[in-house]
Amino acid sequence: MFYTSAEAERLLGVKNHVLRYWTGEMPLIQPNKDRTGRVLYSGRDLRLLLRLKHLLYRRRLSVGDARAQLEKELSGGRQDLRAELDALRSLLVDMFFLAEH
Repeated sequence: MFYTSAEAERLLGVKNHVLRYWTGEMPLIQPNKDRTGRVLYSGRDLRLLLRLKHLLYRRRLSVGDARAQLEKELSGGRQDLRAELDALRSLLVDMFFLAEH
């Protein structure tokens, strides 16, 4: 499932220019474009953006430190636990959008 920039803005509570900045700074987040040029975020992209927002706003990390933390989390051990957390985040994102419609 893919989400438009407007849906990503609503879910994350940040403006589109912030999303563009974050995706430019985070090579892990790679949104696609459809035939009309609209930016589309995958569920994985949104989960990474949610985690990034948490690291930046709650933990108050710099963008560079947050990027390093995300890379560490994605490459570290405990992949079984990470897979379960990823599945839970995915479910929560889907539920959010179902509740919106």
